[in-house]
This record gives sequence, C-alpha cells and structure tokens, in this order.
Amino acid sequence: MKERRRFERFKINLPVRLETITSDKKKVLDLETRDISVSGTFINALRSFPEGTRFILDFTVPSDDIKEFKYVKSLRGSTGTMVRSTKNGMAVHFDRDCYIMSLEPRKMH
Repeated sequence: MKERRRFERFKINLPVRLETITSDKKKVLDLETRDISVSGTFINALRSFPEGTRFILDFTVPSDDIKEFKYVKSLRGSTGTMVRSTKNGMAVHFDRDCYIMSLEPRKMH
C-alpha cells in the first residue's frame, strides 16, 4: 500500500486539551496524542465526534528544556478538524502547519 501522508509522523505522547468549536454546548476533554506531524495528530480517545468536528487544541509540553519544542507557542490554541476516527481515537488535521524543530516538514517518499 502506498503511503498517503505528506509529512513524517512522530510517536510522541503529549497531553492535549481538546475543546469543540460549535454553537452547541462546549465540550472539553483532556486526552493524549499517539503521534503528531507538521499537519496533524492522532489523539487516543474512547469517544468520537462526527467527521468534520472543529477543535481548539492546547498541547502540554513536559519541559521547556526539551530542544525539540523550541517553538512551543505553535502548540497553544491550535485549531483543526477531525478527519477520521477509529475505535482507538481520532485523527485531527491542523488548520495551519505546526512547526517544531524535530517536526520540520520532511516530505514522505
């Protein structure tokens, strides 16, 4: 099967606060990522949302001393859309690319 991803994914478990962007009652969940890339993340979750659900994502970085997270501001208040879900979680595509030193955009071959 041909790889469809444009950017490499990194297996990083980061705490993330996920807030729905809807006109209905706001839902906030504290979850954890399974992996992350420049363009999106997969979030471990037992609950799912309809495809197309919009979110505000606030990632918690474990330490300011970790050089890979030099540009941590790009991880606060990110927005994205749920593009698919599985029984283990959901994939969220960021509205704008997330640039972190170790996540510099490297295209997949």
